[in-house]
Amino acid sequence: MTAILEFLQLHIEMVYIVILSVFLGIEVISRVPSVLHTPLMSGANAIHGVVIIGAIIVMGKAESDNYLALILGFLAVILGTLNVVGGFVVTDRMLEMFKKKK
Repeated sequence: MTAILEFLQLHIEMVYIVILSVFLGIEVISRVPSVLHTPLMSGANAIHGVVIIGAIIVMGKAESDNYLALILGFLAVILGTLNVVGGFVVTDRMLEMFKKKK
């Protein structure tokens, strides 16, 4: 517990930035109309490709006996891939709604 408090005291500026980012994100998302919410979320899901690349880098730099880093990296790759694919599927389904029917 002491280590956590010392870390927070040393990095208090980062804590403030994270807290302000959370409030800013809540305000921005709450002002998005519901019509635009799905396209924005599907695009945000597609951005998770950065998570996949980061997880691959972590797995590549991890020691072979560091099972925690390997397992977490593997889970991040799997979940990030699912999120990216889901974002593209949702976007594709939305675009199909706007096509003319034969």
